[in-house]
Amino acid sequence: MLLRGHPLFSYRGMHSWPPVWTWMSGGSNKHPRGEVGILRRVEKSKVLPADRCFLHIDYEGSSYVGCLLCSDQAFCWQIVRIMEANLNKTIAQIGGMDISRLL
Repeated sequence: MLLRGHPLFSYRGMHSWPPVWTWMSGGSNKHPRGEVGILRRVEKSKVLPADRCFLHIDYEGSSYVGCLLCSDQAFCWQIVRIMEANLNKTIAQIGGMDISRLL
């Protein structure tokens, strides 16, 4: 199963991959959508329930953050570890990873 299609990437029935990107700094806001940018950092949620993580990307000279919501806390922690192991890769590459053997 590809990461991008995993059914546990959802919140209240809405699929959350890829996240909505919010401009943080640098250049101007390019309003990116979809599997764009390069993953630079992952943050675990500090708010309970810990069913989300934050992905920080660089895209066309600007920095963005997206909130990735999961239906299951254990799945979310596994995804954080997978993301941390894939820093500096494109979001499209990460989305195309087969995670069947990792979960």
